Amino acid sequence: MRNMLLVARREYLEQIRGRAFIVSTVLLPLLIVGGMAASYFFGRKAGTGAHIAIVAQNVSLANQVRREMLFDTYARYTVDVVTPASPENRAALLQQLHAKSIDGILSIESSSSGAITATYTSLASVGFANIGAMQDQLNRGIVNERLLDEGMKPADVNAALKWVPIETLQLNKEGKAGKSSGIAPFYKTFVLLLLLSMPIMLYGLDMARAIIEEKTSRIFEVMLSVARPDDLLAGKMVGVGAVGLTQIAIWVLASILVLGSSLAAPLLSGDFSLHFSWTLSLLFPVYFVLGFALFSAIFSGLAATCETSQDLQKFMPVAIIPLYMGMGALPLLLKDPNSVWSIAASLFPLTSPYVMLPRVELQMPPMWQIGASIGLLLLAIWGALWFSSRLYRIGILMYGKRATLPELLRWLRYS
Repeated sequence: MRNMLLVARREYLEQIRGRAFIVSTVLLPLLIVGGMAASYFFGRKAGTGAHIAIVAQNVSLANQVRREMLFDTYARYTVDVVTPASPENRAALLQQLHAKSIDGILSIESSSSGAITATYTSLASVGFANIGAMQDQLNRGIVNERLLDEGMKPADVNAALKWVPIETLQLNKEGKAGKSSGIAPFYKTFVLLLLLSMPIMLYGLDMARAIIEEKTSRIFEVMLSVARPDDLLAGKMVGVGAVGLTQIAIWVLASILVLGSSLAAPLLSGDFSLHFSWTLSLLFPVYFVLGFALFSAIFSGLAATCETSQDLQKFMPVAIIPLYMGMGALPLLLKDPNSVWSIAASLFPLTSPYVMLPRVELQMPPMWQIGASIGLLLLAIWGALWFSSRLYRIGILMYGKRATLPELLRWLRYS
Protein backbone atom coordinates (compact mmCIF):
# COMPACT_ATOMS: atom_id res chain seq x y z
CA MET A 1 0.00 0.00 0.00
CA ARG A 2 2.83 2.39 0.88
CA ASN A 3 4.55 1.86 -2.46
CA MET A 4 1.26 2.29 -4.30
CA LEU A 5 0.63 5.62 -2.55
CA LEU A 6 4.17 6.77 -3.34
CA VAL A 7 3.69 5.98 -7.04
CA ALA A 8 0.28 7.68 -6.99
CA ARG A 9 1.77 10.80 -5.37
CA ARG A 10 4.59 10.90 -7.92
CA GLU A 11 2.19 10.56 -10.85
CA TYR A 12 -0.19 13.17 -9.43
CA LEU A 13 2.47 15.81 -8.75
CA GLU A 14 4.21 15.20 -12.06
CA GLN A 15 0.97 15.65 -13.98
CA ILE A 16 -0.29 18.64 -11.96
CA ARG A 17 2.96 20.57 -12.32
CA GLY A 18 3.19 19.89 -16.03
CA ARG A 19 2.54 22.59 -18.59
CA ALA A 20 0.12 20.31 -20.45
CA PHE A 21 -2.21 20.15 -17.42
CA ILE A 22 -2.33 23.93 -17.05
CA VAL A 23 -2.87 24.50 -20.76
CA SER A 24 -5.58 21.83 -21.09
CA THR A 25 -7.36 23.00 -17.94
CA VAL A 26 -7.58 26.58 -19.21
CA LEU A 27 -7.55 26.19 -22.97
CA LEU A 28 -9.93 23.25 -23.45
CA PRO A 29 -12.98 24.91 -21.79
CA LEU A 30 -12.24 28.13 -23.67
CA LEU A 31 -12.10 26.24 -26.97
CA ILE A 32 -15.36 24.40 -26.23
CA VAL A 33 -17.21 27.54 -25.10
CA GLY A 34 -15.72 29.55 -27.97
CA GLY A 35 -16.71 26.89 -30.49
CA MET A 36 -20.27 26.71 -29.19
CA ALA A 37 -20.54 30.51 -29.12
CA ALA A 38 -19.15 30.80 -32.66
CA SER A 39 -21.55 28.12 -33.89
CA TYR A 40 -24.47 29.91 -32.26
CA PHE A 41 -23.38 33.33 -33.56
CA PHE A 42 -22.71 32.25 -37.13
CA GLY A 43 -25.85 30.11 -37.11
CA ARG A 44 -27.89 33.19 -36.24
CA LYS A 45 -26.07 35.34 -38.79
CA ALA A 46 -26.29 32.81 -41.63
CA GLY A 47 -28.85 33.97 -44.13
CA THR A 48 -29.77 37.14 -42.22
CA GLY A 49 -29.71 40.64 -43.67
CA ALA A 50 -29.97 39.34 -47.24
CA HIS A 51 -30.99 41.66 -50.08
CA ILE A 52 -33.62 39.84 -52.17
CA ALA A 53 -35.22 40.92 -55.44
CA ILE A 54 -38.68 39.52 -56.29
CA VAL A 55 -39.42 39.49 -59.98
CA ALA A 56 -43.01 38.69 -61.11
CA GLN A 57 -45.68 39.70 -63.55
CA ASN A 58 -48.33 39.78 -60.80
CA VAL A 59 -47.39 42.89 -58.84
CA SER A 60 -50.01 42.27 -56.13
CA LEU A 61 -48.73 38.74 -55.51
CA ALA A 62 -45.12 39.96 -55.39
CA ASN A 63 -46.05 42.60 -52.81
CA GLN A 64 -47.85 40.00 -50.67
CA VAL A 65 -44.75 37.80 -50.67
CA ARG A 66 -42.59 40.83 -49.90
CA ARG A 67 -44.87 41.68 -47.00
CA GLU A 68 -44.52 38.17 -45.55
CA MET A 69 -40.74 38.26 -45.92
CA LEU A 70 -40.49 41.61 -44.14
CA PHE A 71 -42.54 40.17 -41.25
CA ASP A 72 -39.59 37.86 -40.54
CA THR A 73 -37.68 40.14 -38.16
CA TYR A 74 -35.12 37.41 -37.50
CA ALA A 75 -33.98 37.25 -41.16
CA ARG A 76 -33.96 41.07 -41.54
CA TYR A 77 -34.48 40.93 -45.29
CA THR A 78 -34.23 43.85 -47.67
CA VAL A 79 -36.76 43.06 -50.39
CA ASP A 80 -37.28 44.80 -53.74
CA VAL A 81 -40.13 44.09 -56.18
CA VAL A 82 -39.17 44.26 -59.85
CA THR A 83 -41.89 44.30 -62.52
CA PRO A 84 -42.55 43.50 -65.24
CA ALA A 85 -40.72 40.18 -65.46
CA SER A 86 -39.20 41.08 -68.81
CA PRO A 87 -36.01 39.54 -70.20
CA GLU A 88 -34.29 42.91 -69.84
CA ASN A 89 -35.16 43.17 -66.13
CA ARG A 90 -34.10 39.57 -65.51
CA ALA A 91 -30.76 40.15 -67.26
CA ALA A 92 -30.20 43.31 -65.21
CA LEU A 93 -30.92 41.43 -61.97
CA LEU A 94 -28.48 38.68 -62.94
CA GLN A 95 -25.81 41.32 -63.50
CA GLN A 96 -26.53 42.79 -60.05
CA LEU A 97 -26.36 39.32 -58.53
CA HIS A 98 -23.03 38.65 -60.24
CA ALA A 99 -21.73 41.99 -58.97
CA LYS A 100 -23.04 41.08 -55.46
CA SER A 101 -25.29 44.14 -55.35
CA ILE A 102 -28.08 41.76 -54.33
CA ASP A 103 -27.94 38.35 -52.64
CA GLY A 104 -30.73 36.49 -54.41
CA ILE A 105 -33.49 36.61 -57.01
CA LEU A 106 -36.92 35.11 -56.29
CA SER A 107 -38.77 34.63 -59.57
CA ILE A 108 -42.53 33.94 -59.38
CA GLU A 109 -44.28 32.68 -62.52
CA SER A 110 -48.08 32.53 -62.91
CA SER A 111 -49.61 30.47 -65.73
CA SER A 112 -52.95 31.10 -67.44
CA SER A 113 -54.44 28.12 -65.55
CA GLY A 114 -53.55 29.71 -62.20
CA ALA A 115 -50.60 27.44 -61.40
CA ILE A 116 -47.69 29.20 -59.72
CA THR A 117 -44.03 28.21 -59.85
CA ALA A 118 -41.06 29.86 -58.18
CA THR A 119 -37.28 29.72 -58.50
CA TYR A 120 -34.58 31.22 -56.32
CA THR A 121 -31.17 32.13 -57.75
CA SER A 122 -28.13 33.05 -55.66
CA LEU A 123 -24.35 32.82 -55.70
CA ALA A 124 -24.11 30.84 -52.47
CA SER A 125 -25.64 27.52 -51.52
CA VAL A 126 -28.93 28.01 -49.66
CA GLY A 127 -29.37 26.14 -46.39
CA PHE A 128 -32.44 24.05 -45.67
CA ALA A 129 -33.55 26.38 -42.87
CA ASN A 130 -33.35 29.49 -45.09
CA ILE A 131 -35.10 27.99 -48.11
CA GLY A 132 -37.73 26.43 -45.84
CA ALA A 133 -38.55 29.81 -44.31
CA MET A 134 -38.70 31.38 -47.78
CA GLN A 135 -41.09 28.68 -48.98
CA ASP A 136 -43.39 29.36 -46.02
CA GLN A 137 -43.34 33.09 -46.78
CA LEU A 138 -44.03 32.51 -50.47
CA ASN A 139 -46.97 30.20 -49.79
CA ARG A 140 -48.46 32.51 -47.17
CA GLY A 141 -48.22 35.34 -49.70
CA ILE A 142 -49.98 33.20 -52.32
CA VAL A 143 -52.76 32.31 -49.85
CA ASN A 144 -53.15 35.98 -48.92
CA GLU A 145 -53.44 36.97 -52.58
CA ARG A 146 -56.00 34.29 -53.37
CA LEU A 147 -58.16 35.14 -50.35
CA LEU A 148 -58.08 38.82 -51.31
CA ASP A 149 -59.08 37.89 -54.85
CA GLU A 150 -62.08 36.04 -53.39
CA GLY A 151 -63.27 39.28 -51.80
CA MET A 152 -62.07 38.87 -48.20
CA LYS A 153 -61.04 42.00 -46.36
CA PRO A 154 -57.35 42.35 -45.45
CA ALA A 155 -58.19 42.33 -41.72
CA ASP A 156 -60.16 39.08 -42.11
CA VAL A 157 -57.27 37.52 -44.06
CA ASN A 158 -54.81 38.44 -41.32
CA ALA A 159 -57.12 37.04 -38.63
CA ALA A 160 -57.62 33.79 -40.54
CA LEU A 161 -53.89 33.29 -41.08
CA LYS A 162 -52.74 34.44 -37.64
CA TRP A 163 -49.78 32.39 -36.46
CA VAL A 164 -50.55 30.24 -33.41
CA PRO A 165 -47.54 29.04 -31.34
CA ILE A 166 -47.46 25.57 -29.78
CA GLU A 167 -46.58 25.36 -26.11
CA THR A 168 -44.70 22.13 -25.37
CA LEU A 169 -45.37 20.23 -22.14
CA GLN A 170 -43.58 17.19 -20.75
CA LEU A 171 -45.12 14.46 -18.62
CA ASN A 172 -43.02 13.47 -15.60
CA LYS A 173 -42.92 10.17 -13.71
CA GLU A 174 -45.69 11.31 -11.37
CA GLY A 175 -48.01 11.83 -14.33
CA LYS A 176 -48.00 15.63 -14.06
CA ALA A 177 -47.47 17.80 -17.10
CA GLY A 178 -44.86 20.54 -16.81
CA LYS A 179 -43.19 22.95 -19.18
CA SER A 180 -40.76 21.24 -21.56
CA SER A 181 -37.09 22.14 -21.32
CA GLY A 182 -36.84 22.59 -25.08
CA ILE A 183 -33.32 22.19 -26.46
CA ALA A 184 -31.68 22.43 -23.02
CA PRO A 185 -31.62 18.60 -22.48
CA PHE A 186 -29.49 18.24 -25.62
CA TYR A 187 -26.92 20.71 -24.31
CA LYS A 188 -26.98 19.05 -20.88
CA THR A 189 -26.23 15.61 -22.30
CA PHE A 190 -23.59 17.11 -24.61
CA VAL A 191 -21.83 18.82 -21.69
CA LEU A 192 -21.96 15.64 -19.61
CA LEU A 193 -20.45 13.62 -22.45
CA LEU A 194 -17.62 16.12 -22.83
CA LEU A 195 -16.88 16.27 -19.09
CA LEU A 196 -16.75 12.48 -18.90
CA SER A 197 -15.20 11.45 -22.19
CA MET A 198 -12.42 14.02 -22.56
CA PRO A 199 -10.61 13.35 -19.24
CA ILE A 200 -11.22 9.59 -19.46
CA MET A 201 -9.76 9.37 -22.97
CA LEU A 202 -6.99 11.93 -22.52
CA TYR A 203 -5.68 10.67 -19.18
CA GLY A 204 -6.23 7.01 -20.01
CA LEU A 205 -4.18 7.35 -23.18
CA ASP A 206 -1.67 9.59 -21.41
CA MET A 207 -1.07 6.91 -18.79
CA ALA A 208 -0.66 4.31 -21.54
CA ARG A 209 1.93 6.48 -23.31
CA ALA A 210 3.76 7.05 -20.01
CA ILE A 211 4.00 3.29 -19.52
CA ILE A 212 5.51 2.90 -23.01
CA GLU A 213 8.01 5.71 -22.39
CA GLU A 214 9.09 4.28 -19.04
CA LYS A 215 9.32 0.84 -20.59
CA THR A 216 11.56 1.98 -23.46
CA SER A 217 13.75 4.06 -21.11
CA ARG A 218 14.21 1.06 -18.78
CA ILE A 219 13.03 3.07 -15.75
CA PHE A 220 10.78 0.16 -14.83
CA GLU A 221 13.79 -2.01 -14.09
CA VAL A 222 14.73 0.40 -11.30
CA MET A 223 11.15 0.86 -10.06
CA LEU A 224 10.55 -2.89 -9.91
CA SER A 225 13.46 -3.24 -7.50
CA VAL A 226 11.45 -1.43 -4.81
CA ALA A 227 7.80 -2.05 -5.79
CA ARG A 228 5.69 -4.87 -7.17
CA PRO A 229 4.13 -4.56 -10.66
CA ASP A 230 0.64 -4.53 -9.15
CA ASP A 231 1.59 -1.59 -6.90
CA LEU A 232 2.99 0.30 -9.86
CA LEU A 233 -0.15 -0.24 -11.93
CA ALA A 234 -2.52 0.64 -9.08
CA GLY A 235 -0.45 3.70 -8.13
CA LYS A 236 -0.48 5.02 -11.67
CA MET A 237 -4.25 4.56 -11.93
CA VAL A 238 -4.89 6.32 -8.59
CA GLY A 239 -2.52 9.20 -9.34
CA VAL A 240 -3.70 9.87 -12.90
CA GLY A 241 -7.36 9.43 -11.86
CA ALA A 242 -6.86 12.04 -9.13
CA VAL A 243 -5.46 14.41 -11.75
CA GLY A 244 -8.60 13.96 -13.84
CA LEU A 245 -10.84 14.61 -10.83
CA THR A 246 -8.81 17.72 -9.99
CA GLN A 247 -9.23 19.07 -13.50
CA ILE A 248 -12.99 18.42 -13.50
CA ALA A 249 -13.30 20.04 -10.06
CA ILE A 250 -11.57 23.15 -11.41
CA TRP A 251 -13.93 23.23 -14.40
CA VAL A 252 -17.01 22.76 -12.19
CA LEU A 253 -15.87 25.47 -9.74
CA ALA A 254 -15.20 27.88 -12.61
CA SER A 255 -18.61 27.06 -14.10
CA ILE A 256 -20.33 27.74 -10.77
CA LEU A 257 -18.59 31.11 -10.50
CA VAL A 258 -19.51 32.03 -14.08
CA LEU A 259 -23.10 30.79 -13.88
CA GLY A 260 -23.53 32.55 -10.55
CA SER A 261 -22.76 35.90 -12.16
CA SER A 262 -25.27 38.22 -13.81
CA LEU A 263 -23.72 37.46 -17.21
CA ALA A 264 -25.16 33.95 -17.14
CA ALA A 265 -28.69 34.94 -16.05
CA PRO A 266 -30.22 34.08 -19.46
CA LEU A 267 -28.90 30.50 -19.14
CA LEU A 268 -30.55 29.95 -15.77
CA SER A 269 -34.03 31.23 -16.53
CA GLY A 270 -36.55 31.49 -19.30
CA ASP A 271 -36.90 28.91 -22.06
CA PHE A 272 -33.27 27.85 -21.94
CA SER A 273 -32.26 26.37 -18.59
CA LEU A 274 -29.08 24.52 -17.65
CA HIS A 275 -29.88 23.47 -14.08
CA PHE A 276 -28.32 20.21 -12.89
CA SER A 277 -29.77 18.06 -10.09
CA TRP A 278 -28.02 17.13 -6.84
CA THR A 279 -28.42 13.46 -7.74
CA LEU A 280 -26.32 14.05 -10.84
CA SER A 281 -23.71 15.91 -8.78
CA LEU A 282 -23.36 12.88 -6.49
CA LEU A 283 -23.28 10.29 -9.27
CA PHE A 284 -20.92 12.15 -11.59
CA PRO A 285 -17.67 11.50 -9.63
CA VAL A 286 -18.74 7.87 -9.12
CA TYR A 287 -19.16 7.21 -12.83
CA PHE A 288 -16.06 9.19 -13.71
CA VAL A 289 -13.87 7.16 -11.34
CA LEU A 290 -15.39 3.88 -12.51
CA GLY A 291 -15.19 4.81 -16.19
CA PHE A 292 -11.61 5.99 -15.85
CA ALA A 293 -10.65 2.86 -13.89
CA LEU A 294 -12.13 0.61 -16.58
CA PHE A 295 -10.52 2.30 -19.58
CA SER A 296 -7.19 2.97 -17.88
CA ALA A 297 -6.99 -0.65 -16.74
CA ILE A 298 -7.60 -1.81 -20.29
CA PHE A 299 -5.07 0.62 -21.79
CA SER A 300 -2.44 -0.11 -19.15
CA GLY A 301 -2.40 -3.77 -20.03
CA LEU A 302 -2.43 -3.04 -23.76
CA ALA A 303 0.35 -0.45 -23.42
CA ALA A 304 2.59 -3.01 -21.71
CA THR A 305 2.44 -5.08 -24.91
CA CYS A 306 3.53 -2.16 -27.14
CA GLU A 307 7.05 -1.09 -28.01
CA THR A 308 6.25 2.42 -29.30
CA SER A 309 3.44 4.96 -29.17
CA GLN A 310 2.67 4.10 -32.79
CA ASP A 311 1.86 0.54 -31.73
CA LEU A 312 -0.67 1.98 -29.27
CA GLN A 313 -2.62 3.66 -32.08
CA LYS A 314 -4.12 0.36 -33.22
CA PHE A 315 -5.92 0.11 -29.88
CA MET A 316 -7.53 3.56 -30.21
CA PRO A 317 -10.92 2.13 -31.30
CA VAL A 318 -11.20 0.55 -27.84
CA ALA A 319 -11.60 4.10 -26.44
CA ILE A 320 -13.30 5.81 -29.37
CA ILE A 321 -16.01 3.27 -30.28
CA PRO A 322 -17.70 3.33 -26.82
CA LEU A 323 -17.73 7.13 -26.99
CA TYR A 324 -19.32 7.04 -30.46
CA MET A 325 -21.85 4.52 -29.17
CA GLY A 326 -22.71 6.86 -26.30
CA MET A 327 -23.14 9.80 -28.68
CA GLY A 328 -25.19 7.62 -31.02
CA ALA A 329 -27.56 6.88 -28.13
CA LEU A 330 -28.32 10.59 -27.63
CA PRO A 331 -31.32 10.66 -30.04
CA LEU A 332 -32.76 7.61 -28.28
CA LEU A 333 -32.21 9.20 -24.88
CA LEU A 334 -33.86 12.47 -25.87
CA LYS A 335 -36.80 10.63 -27.43
CA ASP A 336 -37.34 8.07 -24.65
CA PRO A 337 -34.84 7.77 -21.77
CA ASN A 338 -36.54 4.56 -20.62
CA SER A 339 -36.56 2.66 -23.92
CA VAL A 340 -35.07 -0.82 -24.13
CA TRP A 341 -32.01 0.44 -26.05
CA SER A 342 -31.44 3.31 -23.61
CA ILE A 343 -31.57 0.92 -20.65
CA ALA A 344 -29.25 -1.55 -22.38
CA ALA A 345 -26.70 1.18 -23.21
CA SER A 346 -26.80 2.46 -19.62
CA LEU A 347 -26.10 -1.04 -18.26
CA PHE A 348 -23.38 -2.07 -20.73
CA PRO A 349 -20.09 -1.29 -18.90
CA LEU A 350 -18.26 0.32 -21.83
CA THR A 351 -21.09 2.83 -22.48
CA SER A 352 -22.79 3.12 -19.08
CA PRO A 353 -20.67 6.12 -17.88
CA TYR A 354 -21.69 8.04 -21.01
CA VAL A 355 -25.38 7.06 -20.99
CA MET A 356 -26.53 6.63 -17.40
CA LEU A 357 -25.78 10.21 -16.29
CA PRO A 358 -27.77 11.79 -19.16
CA ARG A 359 -30.61 9.39 -18.29
CA VAL A 360 -30.49 10.56 -14.66
CA GLU A 361 -30.73 14.18 -15.77
CA LEU A 362 -33.45 13.62 -18.39
CA GLN A 363 -35.69 11.30 -16.36
CA MET A 364 -34.62 9.59 -13.16
CA PRO A 365 -34.33 5.82 -13.79
CA PRO A 366 -35.23 3.23 -11.12
CA MET A 367 -32.60 2.85 -8.42
CA TRP A 368 -32.08 -0.83 -9.26
CA GLN A 369 -30.88 0.17 -12.74
CA ILE A 370 -28.33 2.59 -11.27
CA GLY A 371 -27.19 -0.08 -8.83
CA ALA A 372 -26.98 -2.69 -11.59
CA SER A 373 -25.03 -0.29 -13.78
CA ILE A 374 -22.48 0.39 -11.02
CA GLY A 375 -22.29 -3.32 -10.17
CA LEU A 376 -21.61 -4.30 -13.79
CA LEU A 377 -18.98 -1.58 -14.04
CA LEU A 378 -17.22 -2.89 -10.92
CA LEU A 379 -17.34 -6.41 -12.34
CA ALA A 380 -15.91 -5.19 -15.65
CA ILE A 381 -13.15 -3.28 -13.81
CA TRP A 382 -12.23 -6.41 -11.87
CA GLY A 383 -12.03 -8.40 -15.11
CA ALA A 384 -9.99 -5.68 -16.84
CA LEU A 385 -7.59 -5.47 -13.89
CA TRP A 386 -7.20 -9.26 -13.79
CA PHE A 387 -6.40 -9.31 -17.50
CA SER A 388 -4.21 -6.17 -17.58
CA SER A 389 -2.20 -6.95 -14.44
CA ARG A 390 -1.08 -10.26 -15.92
CA LEU A 391 -0.08 -8.63 -19.18
CA TYR A 392 1.59 -5.82 -17.22
CA ARG A 393 3.78 -8.10 -15.09
CA ILE A 394 5.36 -9.72 -18.14
CA GLY A 395 5.01 -7.01 -20.78
CA ILE A 396 6.88 -4.21 -19.01
CA LEU A 397 10.07 -6.27 -19.10
CA MET A 398 9.69 -7.53 -22.68
CA TYR A 399 11.81 -5.66 -25.22
CA GLY A 400 12.41 -5.99 -28.93
CA LYS A 401 9.64 -8.50 -29.57
CA ARG A 402 6.18 -7.76 -30.94
CA ALA A 403 3.48 -9.33 -28.83
CA THR A 404 1.29 -11.66 -30.88
CA LEU A 405 -1.94 -13.26 -29.71
CA PRO A 406 -0.30 -16.64 -28.91
CA GLU A 407 2.40 -14.71 -27.04
CA LEU A 408 -0.21 -12.85 -24.97
CA LEU A 409 -1.91 -16.11 -24.08
CA ARG A 410 1.43 -17.47 -22.86
CA TRP A 411 1.92 -14.32 -20.74
CA LEU A 412 -1.43 -14.92 -19.08
CA ARG A 413 -0.42 -18.50 -18.24
CA TYR A 414 3.02 -17.48 -16.97
CA SER A 415 1.62 -14.87 -14.57
